[in-house]
Amino acid sequence: MSQSAAQRPSENSADVVVVGAGPAGSATAAHLAQAGLDVVLLEQAHLPRPKTCGDALGPRAVRELVTLGLPTPQDDGWHRTKGVRVVGGGMRLLLDWPDTAGFPPYGLVRRRDLLDAALADHAVARGAQLRQGVRVTGAIQEGGRVVGVRAEHLDETGAAQSETEFRAPLIIAADGGASPLATAAGRTVRPGRTTAYAARAYFTGPRHDDDYLETWLDRTATGDDGHEVVLPGYGWIFGLGDGTSNVGIGVLNRTARLGKLDGQQELRRWIATMPPEWSFDRDSQVGEIAGDRLAVGADRRPHYADGLMLVGDAGGMGNPFTGEGIAYALESGRLAAETVVQAFARADDAGRERVLAGYPAVITDSLGGYYTLGRVFAKMVGNPEVMRWTVRYGLPRRTTMSFLLKVIANLGETHGGSTPDRLLATLARVTPAA
Repeated sequence: MSQSAAQRPSENSADVVVVGAGPAGSATAAHLAQAGLDVVLLEQAHLPRPKTCGDALGPRAVRELVTLGLPTPQDDGWHRTKGVRVVGGGMRLLLDWPDTAGFPPYGLVRRRDLLDAALADHAVARGAQLRQGVRVTGAIQEGGRVVGVRAEHLDETGAAQSETEFRAPLIIAADGGASPLATAAGRTVRPGRTTAYAARAYFTGPRHDDDYLETWLDRTATGDDGHEVVLPGYGWIFGLGDGTSNVGIGVLNRTARLGKLDGQQELRRWIATMPPEWSFDRDSQVGEIAGDRLAVGADRRPHYADGLMLVGDAGGMGNPFTGEGIAYALESGRLAAETVVQAFARADDAGRERVLAGYPAVITDSLGGYYTLGRVFAKMVGNPEVMRWTVRYGLPRRTTMSFLLKVIANLGETHGGSTPDRLLATLARVTPAA
């Protein structure tokens, strides 16, 4: 049962403690608080803070923002997109976002520091308690269960000031792909999983107001043997509508020949080949190039056990087709919250635990088959011939590319829809959720 403020033994206890105020943590906290649960949301940084991200939200992410009730007005800097422009093999193909019953027909671009701050503010407005400058240093375990977290308060320079604890019947890890909390509790990344990586930089210039996300498929990189190899991924140019563009590369499968890939160097190399009128150069660059590993394909398990639940990148929830993580952070946060709300409606601890134990199956049923398809795809694009075939024979066929957009962005109709929708639903359903 939810605790009232009078019932809580201290301000550092709650029904649920959520660690990390990124999209997954803030979405989870907002949904839980909206349902009446007492939620403490811990964030190591002081928002807003920078993140390595492409800043693009497809229709699947927008659907979650709509469900969350977060306003996204264009006059407040939420830049709308109509679809994707695919570049490769000397061709440029415009693909509009599909107009379906299940998803809005538009996407958004929003710088991650501003997106995260807006989501955290939304969680607070719904009733969550946000504690910034709190770094979680470990899990408190009693009787084999995670019952709280150890933490330290930080000043605005990041220096530790004092130690503290937060306790709750349920702890939710939303602390990113590295997830120190999940790691401390023994939840490690599954061996042999696909390793994805991204690097990005911001530039001022004329392409900032592009209303299509631009992706380049035939990028090359320098392999370990010194020769060029087709990049198993893509490059992107995403306009933010605020005078800047986000330019980056995503690597979906680090093959043996790319084992020592320097993503920042490869991004600089690609930028140097761009037309000078785009003004993507040292003079127009805003800040430094940032790079990071991407947590994809549900690569950390179990997603719930013994009082600790994983959402977003902490559970490896990113899309293995693209590396995109925001939509799945928001979606896993909603699925987690739905499970938790039902669990806390139970009259006793045993009943609550039975419901919480069903969360991994909820993730598997919702996304498991799709993640497995994505992992197969990522391994395929590690073969340079597959990328060459896609550019040479797939790109000229609009129908094929429109279907691939639905697959890659996970925008197929869940119920009914066209023949391609039914094909995608069938593929995800019959693919084992490993």
